[in-house]
Amino acid sequence: QLQPVESGGGVVQPGGSLNLSCTASGFTFSRNFMTWIRQPPGKGREWVASIYPEGRDNTATRYTYSVKGRFTISRDNAKNTLHLQMKDLKPEDTAVYLCAADPGQFGSAEPGDYDYWGQGTQVTVSS
Repeated sequence: QLQPVESGGGVVQPGGSLNLSCTASGFTFSRNFMTWIRQPPGKGREWVASIYPEGRDNTATRYTYSVKGRFTISRDNAKNTLHLQMKDLKPEDTAVYLCAADPGQFGSAEPGDYDYWGQGTQVTVSS
């Protein structure tokens, strides 16, 4: 299996929280930049957050402005798993969230720019 698999999506009320996971296999997870991308209904894809590979820049993280302070990206290299903790969710966070992996690429909203990407998990924020 070379395609990461996302999980954890669902329906949540505004102000609520969700934790997404992305499990990968078939490549050296720890050596890849890991990225979350989202696509709201009827809109284009948006880069959400990225985390550096193990041993690079203290595994730095980067976020798009709209999620800073609300979302936290993290990785568990022992379990080949990427996480996205989302709090204070807003209706505009409604989207399909997918993860992507690449040894040198991050910051792009286009899955084709990465070596590996998943099918996504749906997050719906609605009252």
